[in-house]
Amino acid sequence: MTHNPPPPKLSLLPDTAPFTPEQRAWLDGFFVAALGLSDSSITALPPQDGAALMAGVGTTSEADDGAPWHDQAMPLAERLKLAEGRPLRRRMMAAMGQQDCGQCGYNCQDYADAIFSKKEAKLNLCVPGGKETLRTLKVLYGEMGAPSSPTLVPAAPDSTAPTPKSDVAVGRSRDNPAEAVFVSRTLLNKPGSGKETWHIEFDLSSSGLDYVVGDCFGIFPTNDPALVEAVIKALAAPADFPIAGRTLREELTDGVSLGLAPDMLFQLFSYITGGERRQKAKALAAGEDPDGDAASLDVLAAIEKFSDIRPDPEAFVEALEPLQPRLFSISSSPRSNPGRVSLTVDTVRYRIGKRMRLGAASTFLGGRAATGQPVKVYVQRAQHFGLPADPAVPIIMIGPGTGVAPFRAFLHERMATKAPGRNWLFFGHQHRDYDFFYEDEFSGMRAANVLTRLSLAWSRDDAQKFYVQDRMREVGRDLWGWLADGAYIYVCGDAKHMAKDVEQALVDIVAQYGARSTNEAIAFVNDLKKRGRYQQDVY
Repeated sequence: MTHNPPPPKLSLLPDTAPFTPEQRAWLDGFFVAALGLSDSSITALPPQDGAALMAGVGTTSEADDGAPWHDQAMPLAERLKLAEGRPLRRRMMAAMGQQDCGQCGYNCQDYADAIFSKKEAKLNLCVPGGKETLRTLKVLYGEMGAPSSPTLVPAAPDSTAPTPKSDVAVGRSRDNPAEAVFVSRTLLNKPGSGKETWHIEFDLSSSGLDYVVGDCFGIFPTNDPALVEAVIKALAAPADFPIAGRTLREELTDGVSLGLAPDMLFQLFSYITGGERRQKAKALAAGEDPDGDAASLDVLAAIEKFSDIRPDPEAFVEALEPLQPRLFSISSSPRSNPGRVSLTVDTVRYRIGKRMRLGAASTFLGGRAATGQPVKVYVQRAQHFGLPADPAVPIIMIGPGTGVAPFRAFLHERMATKAPGRNWLFFGHQHRDYDFFYEDEFSGMRAANVLTRLSLAWSRDDAQKFYVQDRMREVGRDLWGWLADGAYIYVCGDAKHMAKDVEQALVDIVAQYGARSTNEAIAFVNDLKKRGRYQQDVY
């Protein structure tokens, strides 16, 4: 039986607190008991203090409310709608990219909590959320009575200021990277493929770093030199212009992002132009799209759009965002390849207008990094993605394209440790003849019975597109049998499409072969997630 604490004679809560008399009585009694107060010691709190007190109440329940918005494929507006009426820290979480990718140095909930508690002042660390997340966080941050212009990561820090010391060991955080040596790149696609995917290796022997399978590897890339020179030319500024002890070229090479133009750049443009162009710059800074081209405006395109503006180079650099590290799933096991770490990386290239755009990190790894070059790196520990503690537990791995990376690591680990558990890999890509990554390795593992089953799906080999989720449905009875035997299921890859389709296929399989209704099948899959038997590394 639950015993409700008696209400005190004088309320701790302000009159403006949004509670019924019954709720007020219970909460007052709770605070009296929790704080060890007597009725005579209670004085009413002013409204602002009462609100502050309530902000700290229910933290456990808030963290355990299911976060229905925690879905990478859900649009930001829908996530915020679901979070309406929730505490501010939860609405901040809903603004994040929902990938728990760790690129910000946290998971989504912890990043929101750190901002709310003012332990983290930087609002622009969510790479997947991009501009949308940053804009929303600025608005939510303002609800705390904070300054309207919260801290962003400085692009060009004052070289005379003391460097802050991190409490995190070297190489364990984006804020305190180590150096590893770039060793090699090997093309995984065969001639004829429409893709360019590389097997990348780094030497960790002098870095002091270690890792376990399931972890991610953070890379600090540099920008494409041709793009850097094009920006300098568009600015009509000297490349050696001094900025905080460095040159403009150096800042543009490894200090700031030259990707999607940030709001602050358009805000800067609005300060130094007038008339209709000023209004256009202000509209872009506010997230509007006056000419229908906002999504295509990287930094160079933004300068070209406002070609009559020549901002001061230092002000220009300060208006840009920092060049963020990129995280990649590790595709090796330290047990089978000690002192090395490998990645599986798709090179990103796409054309907008007359210019080819490049993914900064992927083209750095796929072309610009030189053998023997030291690179700033760090290991991002996996929070909820790793092999079962019991090596006898069977595992099902679903990873099309570069999503196969952590599963190559899993298989090498299970092979090195002679784990008795069965292993089933679902892999897919466009063409079998061109895009079957690690084919020889997987064939060898299959022959050695390390890879118990290998299910393949090729989306462009036939007129009808065929994906890993289609292959899952074809072998649904067997897949259900593995789940019934206690198998863990893992998914890695695209969050917005593949991961959702795979989960739907799994629900359908559970319903069909587990003799459940659709709702019961959904509940079954959700229970797998809660128990750690359904794990995702999606992006």
